[in-house]
Amino acid sequence: PRPPDSRRATVLLPPPGPAGEARLLDVLREAERAPERPLALAHVTGAGPSPRRFRARLAVALEGIAPDARPPDLLALHDRLCALEYRVHRRDRTVLESLHAARRRYGGGRTILDDGERTLSYRGLLTAVYALAGLLRRALPAEREPVGILLPNVTATPVAFFALHALGRAPVMLNYGAGEASVLSACRTARLQQVLSSRRFIAKAGLEPLAKALEGVCAVLWLEDLRERLTPGIKLAALLRAHRKPPAGDPAAPGAVLFTSGSEGEPKGVVLSHRNLQRNRAQVRAVLDFWPGDRVLLCLPLFHSFALGVGLLLPLSLGLRCSMYPSPLHYKEIPERIAALGITVFFATDTFLNGYARNASAAQLRTLRLVVAGAEKLRSATRSLWRERFGVEVQQGYGVTETAPAVSSNTPACARPGTVGRLMPAIEARLEPLPGAPAAGRGRLLLRGPNVMAGYWRPEQPRVLAPPPDGWHDTGDVAEFDADGFLTLHGRAKRFAKIGGEMVSLAQVEQHVAEVWPEHRHVVCAVAHERRGEQLVLLTERPDADAAALRAALRGRGVADLARPRRVRTVAELPLLGSGKPDLRRAQELAEAVLD
Repeated sequence: PRPPDSRRATVLLPPPGPAGEARLLDVLREAERAPERPLALAHVTGAGPSPRRFRARLAVALEGIAPDARPPDLLALHDRLCALEYRVHRRDRTVLESLHAARRRYGGGRTILDDGERTLSYRGLLTAVYALAGLLRRALPAEREPVGILLPNVTATPVAFFALHALGRAPVMLNYGAGEASVLSACRTARLQQVLSSRRFIAKAGLEPLAKALEGVCAVLWLEDLRERLTPGIKLAALLRAHRKPPAGDPAAPGAVLFTSGSEGEPKGVVLSHRNLQRNRAQVRAVLDFWPGDRVLLCLPLFHSFALGVGLLLPLSLGLRCSMYPSPLHYKEIPERIAALGITVFFATDTFLNGYARNASAAQLRTLRLVVAGAEKLRSATRSLWRERFGVEVQQGYGVTETAPAVSSNTPACARPGTVGRLMPAIEARLEPLPGAPAAGRGRLLLRGPNVMAGYWRPEQPRVLAPPPDGWHDTGDVAEFDADGFLTLHGRAKRFAKIGGEMVSLAQVEQHVAEVWPEHRHVVCAVAHERRGEQLVLLTERPDADAAALRAALRGRGVADLARPRRVRTVAELPLLGSGKPDLRRAQELAEAVLD
């Protein structure tokens, strides 16, 4: 029998076992020889085939096998399927071309974006994009210089993002939560002459001092002023332009410029090409399952690569409705929004997921079927909270800004708790030995692949592209792979203290503390010590934290003396970045103040 789409062929496999796996391998080899031939594979157990994956050329459902008991040969089949699907869906075109392609595939009237005040279909989004592009064409100089975007999570932000692409300009996403010094540094590094923003946003967010400082560095183009210049002629031209196929762009050109958090130094500009963004979108699509009825809630800020690449561009390319919300810090309002909109797919960080779980009822989160945590380590307490209260298994992924961003992820089909999953298709990894590393098999993680950035713009060399050597990006993370290829992270290479001549991982100490005090957040810092070289200082949100009690509890767990913090400081709230990750630079300042 054939599925409704007659261009697809369904191959029915026998039950799992040697015969089924041999038949599957035969079909995979045939598909790899001719990837243009659409295939949908299904294993039938009784009444009918398992549901086909959303828009997939190749889908397999293997039933009757517990996820934690899958033998390695099925992991190999899983890898081959993901690799093949990645090959089918990868595209060498710009993100604007992909938006037009999605409009043709799903229909111009399909609702695709909303923010609580404004709802846009593909047709409405593209019309708004070309209307703003028409206004900007008159406001910007002729040179195709990059333009900054300083806007929140509202529909105007993707409109501005794509409008700059329509003009052949690179959008530079500015982190308004990083503080005035970091934003001005980013503007200088990118040599920005213009920044797009909104007076309403600046007033509502209390960013008037930042806006005033910006005007001393570059011109601020206010969306409210541009909107007043909109004429019927521009509207008509935008409507006509939205229906035409865009001219082919350069996939190697910058598709977005984002900045590192600056938690360990002055922010660097990460230049992601269209190809980087597109290939990573295809990688995520090959690994995670998305369905036609899925709805995504995007509350992470778009200056964060997790939000831009996975939270926005991926749903837009798949025809999935994306609801935007301005702040991830509204722990009560976001669960209400999830319930009201029937959200099924949600991306967030551990810090935010923990906050939502503690403020939500079971009914509010019952529609969620895929929740992926990234940007920071998923704590076991957060995972357990979601599993026990809502029946949702949070999947931990891993990515960095420089890889656009996804590198690996656990999935419902292939997961191992405590790890960040297995590498996405087409990504290479290697581990470089660390001098004095506390454990064998661990090393500094380097990555290479089609999603690895074009290069950095460094503060000391504004807008001079510095590509990664031989395509390898040094993540600075300490990692190890197990026998099945699951990746485990052990903190930052820089986040080691040298105490009495021994290397101590600060991330490992944080993990030990979290096991003793799981209900609170903590950060461990290393500060100078006259006799021991360095000593550990714990910053914690636990109000009754006691250093002696903590050290006794850690000793009872077998934690070495060197890995037990000597000083403890309670803070009302840990300093956080806009993504929810700890602000390590500010934390270090607080830790050093303990000794003053």
